[in-house]
Amino acid sequence: MKKNFLGNSGIEVSEIALGCMSLPSDAKKAGIIVDEAIAQGINYFDTADLYNKGKNEEVVGKALKRHRKDIVLATKVGNQWHAQSDEVNWNPTKAYIKEQIHASLKRLQTDYIDLYQLHGGMITDDSEETIEAFEELKKEGLIRAYGISSIRPNVIKRFLANGNIASIMMQYSLLDRRPEELLDRIGQAGKSVVTRGSLAKGLLTGEGLQRAAKMNGYLSYGDLELKTVLENLLAVHDNLHAVALHSVLEHDTISSVVAGASSADQIKATIDAYNTPVSAEQITQAKKLTRQDIYQEHRE
Repeated sequence: MKKNFLGNSGIEVSEIALGCMSLPSDAKKAGIIVDEAIAQGINYFDTADLYNKGKNEEVVGKALKRHRKDIVLATKVGNQWHAQSDEVNWNPTKAYIKEQIHASLKRLQTDYIDLYQLHGGMITDDSEETIEAFEELKKEGLIRAYGISSIRPNVIKRFLANGNIASIMMQYSLLDRRPEELLDRIGQAGKSVVTRGSLAKGLLTGEGLQRAAKMNGYLSYGDLELKTVLENLLAVHDNLHAVALHSVLEHDTISSVVAGASSADQIKATIDAYNTPVSAEQITQAKKLTRQDIYQEHRE
């Protein structure tokens, strides 16, 4: 599998990454999925301290422990969850980040994290304090690089201007092309985008039409319009999954597509789609059939 550099960090990541949020909590079952991902050439694994209140990190840590030197491990911080309730508070402070890194390291059974990401962000945050925390963690050798997971243009522009982030995680798919207005700017700054939601809740897979029939539209697409768009995309290429992946990976700023999987078969399906040829002309046609919306909020 092709690998790309993550911004200017020097870290190389596979073009398909495993988003670990969907991994089963059973360690043996999770291990089978992780082993399949590695066998298929995936070296990049993404989790967060928020997922299942830290238990996902524990599962990931156990599954990846024997592969640690061969993989790129990413997690996220900033959502302060409470063990005894469903309450979650946003906390991007330096003190909290520098405290939580140790909890994540323990759960992940490692002494460093390759990519530590701020799991959100608002324009009212003290971003200088957040950046200072990440920079100190780099100097301490606890992280190799840092990034943000955000779709807010004003937050992204602030971190591009003031921080040495390696990457930005953004929801991006043929059915959600809002990030496109920012991709050139991010790439020109020497940073990468890693994507999530690129299969649009399974709409851009072989089950797309069946899933659409059970949904009342998707984002700015109404119910009927969504079904029509999917049918038209299938006329361009009979493998929606492949078109979805290659259309996102086409832009040089995209380093990796983070795709979830709850079974080894789902990993295989994603890799089969990745290995299915899609022409530049087919990508162009697919984009003509979909809408290029822009973010309406959080712009200034």
